[in-house]
Amino acid sequence: MAKKRSKIALATFALLQISSLALAKDIRVTYAGSMGKVMDQGLGPAFTRENNGVYQGQGQGAYGMARLLASHKIEADIFVSITPGPMQILKDAGLIDEAVPVASTSMVVAYSPEGKHAAQFEQASQKKDGSWLALLAQKDVSFGRTDPYVDPKGQNIVFSLMLAEKYYKIPGIADKILGSLQNPAQTHQEGGLLARLESGQVDAAAGYESEVRSAHLPYVALPDEINLSNPAMAKQWYDTVSFAIKDGKGQAQVLHTQPMVFYAAVLNNAPNGVEQGQKFVSFMQSAEGQQVFKAFGYAEPKGGNLYAR
Repeated sequence: MAKKRSKIALATFALLQISSLALAKDIRVTYAGSMGKVMDQGLGPAFTRENNGVYQGQGQGAYGMARLLASHKIEADIFVSITPGPMQILKDAGLIDEAVPVASTSMVVAYSPEGKHAAQFEQASQKKDGSWLALLAQKDVSFGRTDPYVDPKGQNIVFSLMLAEKYYKIPGIADKILGSLQNPAQTHQEGGLLARLESGQVDAAAGYESEVRSAHLPYVALPDEINLSNPAMAKQWYDTVSFAIKDGKGQAQVLHTQPMVFYAAVLNNAPNGVEQGQKFVSFMQSAEGQQVFKAFGYAEPKGGNLYAR
């Protein structure tokens, strides 16, 4: 009887070991919502093909996702965000030790190819006179963007429009286009913004060049002075604009531009293990991973690690 129990115990232990090994091949990634295509159609499947595991991806506004992770309402092995801001939330919560750059991008204005203003936006994309600003300010043009309180892209389009106002010397144009910071007629959830553009629910939308190219949508490319992509312009130009939002305690928090770089970090409470998370980060940094990023319209990473040890 004792021998039988011993065999059962050994068999149970072996099954647990097999289960543990299988689990270690899985990966759960939480990411900035604009990265849906490159993650769910590119990097995730490519990684799991090599590792024979299961990929789970979840994307939404990066600040909102960071807060959910920090409050332990959701769990992930990896968090991938644009700009350092959302990473700082996880650093403050003791969930990450460092974050590494894996790609970069720039701000653009995407437009619906079937929309009533498509021809005008196409013409504006060929010019360098800021005519796209006048288009966005028209009352019959519906403009979509994300909430600056929960998403870096929502903040970045505000910065871009403020810079455009200065660059083209058109006072008041940014406020005319945006209305209030959280204008309910414009702000949408990160994951569904480009879908609204594709379906014609909005005429134009703020976007990252990477996500817009991934979706094969037409767009107006913006000069470096406006698109936030050139680190060399940060101190003398990008840093000249700022705006304030209220934090959770109702206090004013002044926001400044941040590098348009995508950072990846392994969470210390990764359900599939820190080692597995690090494998995914290494894959993103590898030649193969970078090729996937490039195929989906992303530029190479810029700058160094955050919180480098």
